[in-house]
Amino acid sequence: MPSMPAVAMNALPRRPTLELSGPKLALAFETLIAGADEHGGVERYVAAVQLRSKLFRDSLDGDIELAAVKTLSAHMATVRRRVGPYLDPSGFEQLRKAIARLLEGREDSSSADRRIAGFCGSFPDDREHRWARDFAAEILHNVDPERYPLMTRWVWDARANTGVIREIWHGHDVDGITIDVPDGYETFIVLREELSQFLTANGVFRDVLDYVDVLTAQVYANYIREQGSAYLRADFATPEDPMLHTRRLLGLDGVGADGRTRLKAVDGQAFADDAGPG
Repeated sequence: MPSMPAVAMNALPRRPTLELSGPKLALAFETLIAGADEHGGVERYVAAVQLRSKLFRDSLDGDIELAAVKTLSAHMATVRRRVGPYLDPSGFEQLRKAIARLLEGREDSSSADRRIAGFCGSFPDDREHRWARDFAAEILHNVDPERYPLMTRWVWDARANTGVIREIWHGHDVDGITIDVPDGYETFIVLREELSQFLTANGVFRDVLDYVDVLTAQVYANYIREQGSAYLRADFATPEDPMLHTRRLLGLDGVGADGRTRLKAVDGQAFADDAGPG
Protein backbone atom coordinates (compact mmCIF):
# COMPACT_ATOMS: atom_id res chain seq x y z
CA MET A 1 0.00 0.00 0.00
CA PRO A 2 1.55 3.38 -0.96
CA SER A 3 2.45 5.67 1.88
CA MET A 4 0.41 8.81 2.48
CA PRO A 5 2.01 11.97 1.03
CA ALA A 6 3.75 14.14 3.61
CA VAL A 7 1.52 17.11 2.81
CA ALA A 8 -1.62 15.06 3.43
CA MET A 9 -0.24 13.69 6.69
CA ASN A 10 0.60 17.16 7.93
CA ALA A 11 -2.96 18.26 7.16
CA LEU A 12 -4.44 15.67 9.50
CA PRO A 13 -5.34 16.99 12.99
CA ARG A 14 -3.14 15.85 15.83
CA ARG A 15 -4.85 13.21 17.92
CA PRO A 16 -3.83 13.49 21.56
CA THR A 17 -2.98 10.53 23.73
CA LEU A 18 -5.08 10.25 26.87
CA GLU A 19 -3.61 8.31 29.79
CA LEU A 20 -6.84 7.29 31.49
CA SER A 21 -7.15 5.17 34.62
CA GLY A 22 -9.17 1.99 34.30
CA PRO A 23 -9.79 1.68 38.07
CA LYS A 24 -11.01 5.29 38.30
CA LEU A 25 -13.40 4.72 35.42
CA ALA A 26 -14.62 1.49 36.96
CA LEU A 27 -15.32 3.25 40.27
CA ALA A 28 -17.27 6.00 38.51
CA PHE A 29 -19.30 3.44 36.58
CA GLU A 30 -20.09 1.48 39.74
CA THR A 31 -21.14 4.69 41.49
CA LEU A 32 -23.36 5.60 38.55
CA ILE A 33 -25.13 2.24 38.47
CA ALA A 34 -25.67 2.20 42.24
CA GLY A 35 -26.93 5.78 42.40
CA ALA A 36 -29.18 5.49 39.37
CA ASP A 37 -30.81 2.33 40.71
CA GLU A 38 -32.55 4.48 43.32
CA HIS A 39 -34.24 6.42 40.47
CA GLY A 40 -35.31 3.61 38.18
CA GLY A 41 -31.96 2.70 36.70
CA VAL A 42 -29.37 4.33 34.48
CA GLU A 43 -31.57 3.71 31.44
CA ARG A 44 -33.86 6.50 32.65
CA TYR A 45 -30.95 8.93 32.59
CA VAL A 46 -30.01 7.81 29.10
CA ALA A 47 -33.58 8.34 27.93
CA ALA A 48 -33.64 11.80 29.51
CA VAL A 49 -30.40 12.75 27.74
CA GLN A 50 -31.95 11.67 24.44
CA LEU A 51 -35.09 13.75 25.08
CA ARG A 52 -32.99 16.78 25.97
CA SER A 53 -31.07 16.46 22.72
CA LYS A 54 -34.34 16.26 20.80
CA LEU A 55 -35.49 19.45 22.52
CA PHE A 56 -32.37 21.24 21.25
CA ARG A 57 -32.78 19.94 17.71
CA ASP A 58 -36.46 20.81 17.53
CA SER A 59 -35.90 24.27 19.03
CA LEU A 60 -33.11 25.22 16.62
CA ASP A 61 -34.55 23.68 13.46
CA GLY A 62 -35.49 26.88 11.68
CA ASP A 63 -35.65 30.40 13.05
CA ILE A 64 -33.85 30.95 16.34
CA GLU A 65 -36.48 32.34 18.71
CA LEU A 66 -35.96 34.00 22.07
CA ALA A 67 -38.50 31.81 23.87
CA ALA A 68 -36.82 28.65 22.61
CA VAL A 69 -33.33 29.79 23.60
CA LYS A 70 -34.61 30.66 27.09
CA THR A 71 -35.87 27.11 27.46
CA LEU A 72 -32.62 25.63 26.19
CA SER A 73 -30.52 27.85 28.47
CA ALA A 74 -32.41 26.54 31.50
CA HIS A 75 -31.05 23.11 30.58
CA MET A 76 -27.39 24.23 30.62
CA ALA A 77 -26.19 24.17 34.22
CA THR A 78 -23.02 26.23 33.75
CA VAL A 79 -24.74 28.76 31.49
CA ARG A 80 -28.05 29.67 33.07
CA ARG A 81 -26.72 31.81 35.92
CA ARG A 82 -24.84 34.17 33.58
CA VAL A 83 -26.64 34.28 30.25
CA GLY A 84 -29.61 36.34 31.48
CA PRO A 85 -28.62 39.71 29.91
CA TYR A 86 -28.71 38.09 26.45
CA LEU A 87 -32.16 36.61 27.02
CA ASP A 88 -33.68 40.05 27.23
CA PRO A 89 -35.18 41.34 23.95
CA SER A 90 -32.63 44.17 23.86
CA GLY A 91 -29.66 41.78 24.05
CA PHE A 92 -30.92 38.69 22.28
CA GLU A 93 -30.01 39.70 18.74
CA GLN A 94 -26.30 39.44 19.55
CA LEU A 95 -26.78 35.93 20.92
CA ARG A 96 -29.05 34.90 18.05
CA LYS A 97 -26.49 35.90 15.43
CA ALA A 98 -23.72 34.09 17.31
CA ILE A 99 -25.79 30.89 17.45
CA ALA A 100 -26.57 31.11 13.73
CA ARG A 101 -22.87 31.46 12.85
CA LEU A 102 -21.99 28.59 15.18
CA LEU A 103 -24.44 26.26 13.46
CA GLU A 104 -23.59 27.33 9.94
CA GLY A 105 -21.64 24.56 8.25
CA ARG A 106 -21.91 22.26 11.23
CA GLU A 107 -21.73 19.25 8.91
CA ASP A 108 -17.98 19.95 8.74
CA SER A 109 -16.70 19.02 12.19
CA SER A 110 -13.14 20.00 11.21
CA SER A 111 -14.23 23.62 11.68
CA ALA A 112 -15.59 23.01 15.19
CA ASP A 113 -12.76 24.74 17.07
CA ARG A 114 -12.86 27.74 14.75
CA ARG A 115 -16.61 28.13 15.05
CA ILE A 116 -16.56 27.77 18.84
CA ALA A 117 -13.82 30.40 19.02
CA GLY A 118 -15.92 32.64 16.80
CA PHE A 119 -18.91 32.23 19.08
CA CYS A 120 -16.85 33.10 22.15
CA GLY A 121 -15.36 36.07 20.29
CA SER A 122 -18.86 37.52 19.96
CA PHE A 123 -18.77 38.35 23.67
CA PRO A 124 -16.28 40.06 26.01
CA ASP A 125 -13.34 37.92 27.10
CA ASP A 126 -13.88 38.15 30.84
CA ARG A 127 -15.04 36.11 33.81
CA GLU A 128 -18.66 37.07 33.30
CA HIS A 129 -18.68 35.51 29.85
CA ARG A 130 -16.92 32.22 30.46
CA TRP A 131 -20.32 30.63 29.93
CA ALA A 132 -19.96 31.28 26.17
CA ARG A 133 -17.67 28.27 25.67
CA ASP A 134 -20.10 25.96 27.43
CA PHE A 135 -23.07 27.43 25.57
CA ALA A 136 -21.43 26.76 22.20
CA ALA A 137 -20.38 23.26 23.25
CA GLU A 138 -23.86 22.37 24.51
CA ILE A 139 -25.55 23.66 21.35
CA LEU A 140 -23.30 21.69 19.00
CA HIS A 141 -23.43 18.51 21.05
CA ASN A 142 -27.17 18.44 21.53
CA VAL A 143 -28.06 19.45 17.99
CA ASP A 144 -25.72 16.82 16.50
CA PRO A 145 -24.59 14.41 19.24
CA GLU A 146 -23.07 11.86 16.87
CA ARG A 147 -20.79 14.38 15.22
CA TYR A 148 -19.97 16.52 18.26
CA PRO A 149 -18.99 15.02 21.63
CA LEU A 150 -19.61 16.83 24.90
CA MET A 151 -16.96 19.61 24.97
CA THR A 152 -17.84 21.76 27.99
CA ARG A 153 -15.23 23.22 30.34
CA TRP A 154 -16.15 20.75 33.06
CA VAL A 155 -15.16 17.93 30.71
CA TRP A 156 -11.77 19.56 30.08
CA ASP A 157 -10.41 23.08 30.48
CA ALA A 158 -6.74 23.10 29.49
CA ARG A 159 -6.10 26.61 30.78
CA ALA A 160 -7.48 25.81 34.22
CA ASN A 161 -6.08 22.25 34.10
CA THR A 162 -9.39 20.94 35.43
CA GLY A 163 -12.21 18.70 34.32
CA VAL A 164 -13.23 15.10 33.83
CA ILE A 165 -9.98 14.22 32.07
CA ARG A 166 -8.02 15.18 35.16
CA GLU A 167 -10.31 13.16 37.42
CA ILE A 168 -9.72 9.96 35.46
CA TRP A 169 -6.08 10.57 34.50
CA HIS A 170 -3.71 7.74 35.29
CA GLY A 171 -0.97 8.60 37.79
CA HIS A 172 -0.04 8.74 41.45
CA ASP A 173 0.31 12.52 41.77
CA VAL A 174 -2.26 13.91 39.36
CA ASP A 175 -2.89 16.93 41.59
CA GLY A 176 0.73 17.97 41.22
CA ILE A 177 1.03 17.89 37.44
CA THR A 178 -0.13 19.90 34.46
CA ILE A 179 -1.80 17.66 31.90
CA ASP A 180 -0.47 18.72 28.51
CA VAL A 181 -3.61 18.02 26.48
CA PRO A 182 -5.41 20.68 24.44
CA ASP A 183 -9.12 21.29 24.87
CA GLY A 184 -9.94 21.13 21.18
CA TYR A 185 -12.34 18.96 19.24
CA GLU A 186 -9.87 16.11 18.68
CA THR A 187 -9.29 15.67 22.41
CA PHE A 188 -12.99 15.30 23.11
CA ILE A 189 -13.40 12.85 20.24
CA VAL A 190 -10.58 10.68 21.61
CA LEU A 191 -12.09 10.85 25.10
CA ARG A 192 -15.46 9.72 23.76
CA GLU A 193 -13.84 6.87 21.84
CA GLU A 194 -12.04 5.62 24.93
CA LEU A 195 -15.10 5.89 27.17
CA SER A 196 -17.16 4.08 24.52
CA GLN A 197 -14.63 1.25 24.48
CA PHE A 198 -14.71 1.07 28.28
CA LEU A 199 -18.51 0.90 28.34
CA THR A 200 -18.66 -1.74 25.63
CA ALA A 201 -16.14 -3.82 27.56
CA ASN A 202 -18.48 -3.53 30.54
CA GLY A 203 -21.58 -4.75 28.74
CA VAL A 204 -23.07 -1.57 27.25
CA PHE A 205 -23.95 -2.18 23.61
CA ARG A 206 -26.89 0.16 22.93
CA ASP A 207 -27.08 3.96 23.14
CA VAL A 208 -23.36 3.98 23.92
CA LEU A 209 -22.84 7.69 23.14
CA ASP A 210 -25.62 8.63 25.55
CA TYR A 211 -24.12 6.39 28.20
CA VAL A 212 -20.82 8.21 27.63
CA ASP A 213 -22.49 11.51 28.50
CA VAL A 214 -24.01 10.12 31.69
CA LEU A 215 -20.75 8.48 32.76
CA THR A 216 -18.82 11.67 32.01
CA ALA A 217 -21.20 13.67 34.18
CA GLN A 218 -20.91 11.08 36.95
CA VAL A 219 -17.12 11.43 37.01
CA TYR A 220 -17.32 15.17 37.56
CA ALA A 221 -20.27 14.85 39.92
CA ASN A 222 -18.06 12.71 42.14
CA TYR A 223 -15.47 15.49 42.13
CA ILE A 224 -18.04 18.14 43.03
CA ARG A 225 -19.40 16.05 45.87
CA GLU A 226 -16.00 15.20 47.29
CA GLN A 227 -13.93 18.34 46.75
CA GLY A 228 -16.18 21.13 45.40
CA SER A 229 -14.80 24.68 45.37
CA ALA A 230 -16.65 27.86 46.33
CA TYR A 231 -17.53 28.43 42.67
CA LEU A 232 -18.99 24.97 42.30
CA ARG A 233 -20.94 25.26 45.55
CA ALA A 234 -22.49 28.46 44.21
CA ASP A 235 -23.72 26.67 41.09
CA PHE A 236 -24.49 23.29 42.64
CA ALA A 237 -26.20 23.31 46.03
CA THR A 238 -25.74 20.64 48.67
CA PRO A 239 -26.94 17.41 47.10
CA GLU A 240 -30.11 15.76 48.34
CA ASP A 241 -29.23 12.46 46.70
CA PRO A 242 -26.12 10.93 45.09
CA MET A 243 -27.33 11.69 41.55
CA LEU A 244 -28.23 15.36 41.99
CA HIS A 245 -24.95 16.74 40.61
CA THR A 246 -25.08 14.28 37.73
CA ARG A 247 -28.53 15.51 36.74
CA ARG A 248 -27.45 19.13 37.03
CA LEU A 249 -24.37 18.71 34.89
CA LEU A 250 -26.51 17.05 32.24
CA GLY A 251 -29.06 19.88 32.45
CA LEU A 252 -31.85 17.51 33.48
CA ASP A 253 -32.99 19.71 36.36
CA GLY A 254 -33.70 22.83 34.33
CA VAL A 255 -37.44 23.13 34.82
CA GLY A 256 -39.46 22.44 37.95
CA ALA A 257 -42.94 21.00 38.16
CA ASP A 258 -44.32 24.53 38.55
CA GLY A 259 -42.80 25.66 35.26
CA ARG A 260 -40.22 27.87 36.94
CA THR A 261 -36.68 27.45 35.68
CA ARG A 262 -33.23 27.73 37.24
CA LEU A 263 -32.47 30.37 34.64
CA LYS A 264 -31.73 33.79 36.12
CA ALA A 265 -32.95 37.00 34.54
CA VAL A 266 -31.08 40.30 34.81
CA ASP A 267 -33.04 41.17 37.96
CA GLY A 268 -32.14 37.85 39.58
CA GLN A 269 -35.63 36.37 39.30
CA ALA A 270 -36.26 32.93 37.82
CA PHE A 271 -37.71 32.88 34.33
CA ALA A 272 -40.95 31.04 33.75
CA ASP A 273 -40.56 28.39 31.07
CA ASP A 274 -42.46 29.81 28.09
CA ALA A 275 -43.00 26.29 26.80
CA GLY A 276 -44.59 25.25 30.06
CA PRO A 277 -43.60 22.31 32.25
CA GLY A 278 -42.95 19.08 30.40
